[in-house]
Amino acid sequence: MTQTKIDVRGQTCPVPLVECRKAIRKAAQGDELIISGTHPASKKEIPMACEAMGIEIIEVKGEDKDWEIRIKR
Repeated sequence: MTQTKIDVRGQTCPVPLVECRKAIRKAAQGDELIISGTHPASKKEIPMACEAMGIEIIEVKGEDKDWEIRIKR
């Protein structure tokens, strides 16, 4: 299992979601991705998109303007 960090702090939609999707495509089954961001809407959009793709959401933490999402492919 590999752990990959994606830093999208300071980026606004749709960049955080696009970067997350790119990382998911590159990740192997069982890999963990940690997405760090600051855009409040992306904190909601990324987990919704992951659920739609069948990706496991491990944790969503932090404030709307400084958050971290952990997912498992």
